[in-house]
Amino acid sequence: MTLRRGVVVLTGAGVSADSGVATFRGPGGLWEGHRLEEVATPEAWARDPVLVWRFYQERRARLSTVQPNDAHRALVRLERRVRDADGLFTLVTQNVDDLHERAGSRELLHMHGELTRLRCERCDYGREDRASVDPDAFLPCPECGHERLRPDIVWFGEVPFHLPAIDRAMAACTHFLAIGTSGVVYPAAGLLMLAREAGARTWVNSLEAPDNLHPDDTFLPGRAADVVPGLVEELCADWGLG
Repeated sequence: MTLRRGVVVLTGAGVSADSGVATFRGPGGLWEGHRLEEVATPEAWARDPVLVWRFYQERRARLSTVQPNDAHRALVRLERRVRDADGLFTLVTQNVDDLHERAGSRELLHMHGELTRLRCERCDYGREDRASVDPDAFLPCPECGHERLRPDIVWFGEVPFHLPAIDRAMAACTHFLAIGTSGVVYPAAGLLMLAREAGARTWVNSLEAPDNLHPDDTFLPGRAADVVPGLVEELCADWGLG
């Protein structure tokens, strides 16, 4: 009896960087000119919601200026081929942009939230919103009337989304790809170790060796847009996927 293939892909900032999206950790610990403590914590939102709202509204507005790259499109091909062969495929992303969706990915879990969504901090009402990007205008909650919605982003100190679904995917994982991740942000960084411990084959792509790289991982250095298309074609050929 042939073991059903279970493919889990984890993507990080390196994938989006090839589309021109600013990476989360820049020189000096800055993110687009701001320290993470200023814009990416619940305390920052409580202390200065105007600054935090403006920061995320500007990022939301810039989504329309970037496009999926060859790495995004290659992962769509991998998903389709695995699923056509009756395998399991899950794409877990740390990225908050919508480039995977726009490339065509379907089995997708945004563990750190989504720029295209807003939610209420009082009643937890949430909605997709791509049009309301005025940096100077808070949006009230239409359900409970609270004065402002917040970005539907997992800030430092908050629990990532979709952890039960990620656990289910990892329980069935036979092949694991980590692409464009730093290997320092947990719990995402722990997935590579979990895959190895479960006996899955593991591949890692990033510009430099990430902190969680192990000798048992197949490491492929370079830009995701350059490396991932070839990796996908090689894996599909090895697995007999048309």
